[in-house]
Amino acid sequence: MKTLYLDCGMGAAGDMLSAALLELLTDSQAEEFVREINALGIPGVRVDRHRSVKCGISGTHLSVTVHGAEEHSLDHHGHPHTHEHAHEHAQPHHHHGTMHDIEHIVRGRLSLPEKVKDDIMSVYGLIAEAESHVHGVPVTEIHFHEVGTLDAVADITMFCLLIHRLAPDEIVSSPVRTGFGQVHCAHGILPVPAPATARLLRGIPVYAGDIRGEMCTPTGAALLRRFASRFGEMPLMRVEAVGYGCGAKDFGSANCLRAMLGETSGSPDEIIELSCNVDDMTAEETGFAMERLFDAGALDVYTVPIGMKKSRPGTLIRVMCTSQTRETLCRELFRHTTTLGIRECPIRRHVLERGLVTLDTPYGSVRRKDACGFGVSRRKYEFEDLASIARQRGISLREAALLIDGGEK
Repeated sequence: MKTLYLDCGMGAAGDMLSAALLELLTDSQAEEFVREINALGIPGVRVDRHRSVKCGISGTHLSVTVHGAEEHSLDHHGHPHTHEHAHEHAQPHHHHGTMHDIEHIVRGRLSLPEKVKDDIMSVYGLIAEAESHVHGVPVTEIHFHEVGTLDAVADITMFCLLIHRLAPDEIVSSPVRTGFGQVHCAHGILPVPAPATARLLRGIPVYAGDIRGEMCTPTGAALLRRFASRFGEMPLMRVEAVGYGCGAKDFGSANCLRAMLGETSGSPDEIIELSCNVDDMTAEETGFAMERLFDAGALDVYTVPIGMKKSRPGTLIRVMCTSQTRETLCRELFRHTTTLGIRECPIRRHVLERGLVTLDTPYGSVRRKDACGFGVSRRKYEFEDLASIARQRGISLREAALLIDGGEK
């Protein structure tokens, strides 16, 4: 399994994340990527790639200018304060944009794969939701300062496009250093992590560290929240490439975010089990609840018949999920079941490395699921493809599988 590990021991910011991923490409590929970003047409934006050395470690620093200027107010890394630029009402001395304006830029002006556009809007939506919650106003009333907005759009676009190019099967992040103290924002002096960042980091393991100042920005937190499937120590992996994304300032520790790309095989996977007991739901209601839970991102949902108090037969509903979908799935469980409480338990699971292969056979294209690891290998044809052949020829599923086995090209 291709795994991307992000070491956020010096926090996380959009440009540092993008710079670290950029270093996973060859030098010529990285140069071409920067040219491609500058040709996209993000209004007034230019990205420059610089070599940077932090505590003897050579890495990449990305600078983003808007109409030839960088934002003057910088965070502890030397990045624009994304959260400084969100206001519930537009100020007359700045140019502002709304989420609608951001979507117009991303979907209407940028020549990108639709999946990348969807990812960009999803990340920016997380930031807007966090700002909306902090300011206590609807997302539609949040306005973003032009420079800060376009800077963030550039950072998010670069990261999403690089993820699309690298195509990791799994993204794992270390716990995130936030820094501590206070930060000066347009709204006044705020605690670190700033309120919007703190909301985005809900459910993610974080720690302050020993550096006073803001180490994790809202953009960095939103990117991790959107893409990281789990947080913890680096998994057992065969590392193939390492990249360092550098901040602007110098500290006693190397001001870098490190990205490591490699292969994992059968390593433990940490997930969460949510469970509840119900005794007053119909089979139809339970089935509908399971459907909605899967739609909300559950890895698995299953039921077990149980005996409950007063000798009533009941149902145990179990949901397997990641830390990133836990809150959403709790809401869905409360919404679609009659439970008054949900239990939560962390679980470590071992999984086989999986892949999907499309075969060209005399009977049409057939998808096959392959799995291997722990000394075993398995393969299974996609049921719908197998069933289609069986129906067309009036044979059993087993006979259809034998036909494919004998007719693979």
